This record gives sequence, C-alpha cells and structure tokens, in this order.
Amino acid sequence: MAKILIIDDEVQMCRLLEAQFIAMDHDASSAQTLSDGLGRLSKAGFDVVFLDVNLPDGSGLDAIGIIQDCPDPPEIIIMTGASDPEGAELAMSLKVWDYIQKGGSIKGYKFSLMRALTFREQKQAKGPGKMISQGRIKGESAQIKACLVAASKASENDIPVLISGETGTGKELFARAIHKHSARNSGDFVVVDCASLPDHLVESILFGHVKGSFTSADADRTGLIKLADKGTLFLDEIGELSLSIQKKFLRALQEKRVRPVGSREEVSCDFRLVSATHRDLLAMIKTGEFREDLYYRISSTRLQIPPLRRRKDDILTLVQSHMDRKKSLYGGFDHELSQAIIDELEYYDWPGNVRELLNAVDHACSDAGHEGILFPAHLPEHIRASNIKSKIQAREATGAAMPQSQDRVPVKEMNLKDYVEKSKARYLEDLMVQTGGDIKKACRLSGLSTGHLYSLLKKYQIRST
Repeated sequence: MAKILIIDDEVQMCRLLEAQFIAMDHDASSAQTLSDGLGRLSKAGFDVVFLDVNLPDGSGLDAIGIIQDCPDPPEIIIMTGASDPEGAELAMSLKVWDYIQKGGSIKGYKFSLMRALTFREQKQAKGPGKMISQGRIKGESAQIKACLVAASKASENDIPVLISGETGTGKELFARAIHKHSARNSGDFVVVDCASLPDHLVESILFGHVKGSFTSADADRTGLIKLADKGTLFLDEIGELSLSIQKKFLRALQEKRVRPVGSREEVSCDFRLVSATHRDLLAMIKTGEFREDLYYRISSTRLQIPPLRRRKDDILTLVQSHMDRKKSLYGGFDHELSQAIIDELEYYDWPGNVRELLNAVDHACSDAGHEGILFPAHLPEHIRASNIKSKIQAREATGAAMPQSQDRVPVKEMNLKDYVEKSKARYLEDLMVQTGGDIKKACRLSGLSTGHLYSLLKKYQIRST
C-alpha cells in the first residue's frame, strides 16, 4: 500500500482522486493549499504527490524543489487546468514523474500513478546510485542536485554529453566532474574554446598539421582532438564553430579518426566528447547556423545548468565556500558577511551568474581590506544601483511605501544578532500584509526564492494567509 498526497484547491477533485486511489488499496489524503500540503510532507513520508499548479497561496511549480528536498522525496505528478507548455517544460526539467492536464479521463491519473509506483519500487530496490563528489560545484538546491544526478549517470557511460546554460553558470565544472568520475579519468581532459579559435587556424588546431602544409607550418603539430585520445575532449561554446568545421568534426566524431592538414593519412583518436553552449542550438538549426546531424550526435545526454537567479538559496553557500577557498590558498584577511550584504546578494538577479557573484565577492573583500565585516557598501556600485532601482519599482508596483523611522524595531539593549532577527520577522510580517499572503507577489517584492521564503515564514512562525 502506497501513501498518496493530493494538493489541489478543488475539493471535488481531491475527493474524487482520494476515492479512486483508496479503491486501489492505497492510503490517500489531500490538502487544499500549498502551505498545508508542504506541512504534511514535512511531517510524514509519501510515495507520490499529485500537485496542482495554480494554488491559492502559490504555484505548485515553485514547490517542486522543496518537495524534492525531503529526505525520501516522493514522485511528483503535476496537474493543471490550463495549457502551459513552458510550465510543462520546467516541470520535466526538474525531473517530475508526469504532467497531466485536467479534464481527461480518471484512467489517466490511475495509469500515471501505477507507473510512478512501479518506477519508485524499482528505484528503491536498486538503492541509491553513484553520486559524483561535488568538488568545486557548490549548492544544495534541488536544481543543482538534479544536475549532479544527471552528471553522475553521464559519468557511468561513454556517450556524448551536451551541457547547456548561460555564461558563468559553471558548465566546465560539470564537464570536468564527468571526466573525473568516468572510466577515462586517467586520460587527459582537453579543453577547446571554440569561440576563440582563429578562423584561419581552426582546422590546424583541432586536427593538427604536418610540416610544410602551409607557410608557418615549420614543424608537425598534433591536433587537440588527438591529444584527447583515451581521455575527454571538451568543446566549450560548440555553437561558435563554422559550418565547414562542423561537417569535418562530425566525421571525426563518427569515425574517431582525423586527417591532419597536409597529411595523406588519417590518425585514430579514441575520445569521449563533452560539449557546452550558452546558445540555443535548436534555434540555430532552424536558421541554418548549426548542423542538425551534428546536434543529435553531440547530445545523446543533455544537461541543463540553471542560472543563479533560479537557485538563490545556493548564494550563501557559494559565497562562503569561495571565501574559505581564497583564504586557504592565498591567506589574507578574514571577513564575515553581514546580514545586510547577504540580503543584497540574494536580491540581485546575477545576469553573469556564479562568475559574476564570485567576482563581486572578490571586489567586496578587496574594498573592505582590514575591515572585518562586509557590508553592502563594499559591493560593486552597479549591483547596489540595480537593487535600489528594482526595490523602488517593486514598491511602486505594489503601492508600498518606503519604511519610515517609526516602523523600525527599537534597539534598546539588544545585541546585533537579536536586532537583525527581530527586524527580519517584522519585515516578513509586513510583507505578508502588503501582499495579502500572495507568495508569488511576496517573492517578487522581496527577491527571495519560494523555498527560502517558506522556510523563513516557518522559522518565524508567520502565516502566509
């Protein structure tokens, strides 16, 4: 007998599904709000959760990460009454079991449940698979955990991997982790930055050349592809390769042989390919900029790295880890993070992702010098300016007034820690009043992720409705 939880604000729908699942000899219960459903999940284990998208106190899609952070996370089946292709894509990228559009036959729900339970039984019987060590990949968010699971699976085979993600998200770190934990880890990890290859030398750099094959070829040169023999070839920004090179590389990938420039003979090269790009290769295929046959050759396994703005719960971990690493490598001053700078870091959207975050931390540490505590004043000016502008726009959009001096918590004899805690609690209370308990609006106004906001509301015992 499995334990099933239905989170849906439609009472009739909940009762219908409960009755059907109980008739299948399962233990079924329901919750009509997201907060109630998450509360039940935190107290008891469930095997499967049927999760509605549009709930009175938030979006079910935003709760996926929270549910997946449970000690033994249930399989998640998303339900929605509206056609939402982007929502479906997001849900599947977060590894939910199924996505059901309401209005269909009840058999669809029962069939999805049976398949989910079969999968769960198989997964539990097998036990946890090998998980790659995180190394320099930092974060505890559901998104990063999903990426680590995918990278672990990729390291267990030898098929090509395509890693997608915005600039600065850490694509090369994942590529290195896959190589390190693969059977090829004794071979070289050869990096090719396709965006920086000179047009007139790209063929020579990739495939190699023989002496005298062109004017400046005064000696034989081994190409980077051959250097990856028995190891891993990492093509960073593969979308920057020209169509002519794409064609030649496709053959090298298929045959595992290359012909150096000016040579009559081919040389074998047994390499594992990992590619990365920040571009939309499928869109490039439609415009004729990227070969469709090459795309399907390089993307047997696909890994999508989330931007930092979608995993803000990882920011503090990333910052603290970076500061500790710098301290151990280079020495220097010890710095502590004030709550004020943490709030600013978590509010900013980080268009440059993790790379921009770590550069901002370096700037703050340098600017602080001998000062022991980092404050917002130590951050780069463009970050502070962007945050101020966003906060003003958010207040104008919601009609909220700037906080007045009489709204502040009296200092009296409180120490800094108690003062900060009381101020945060007061802010959250005001936030819930101002937004009417609308979690999505509260996240937009505060800059917090849904999971972080829920955890703070629980910590300070503040009701969202």
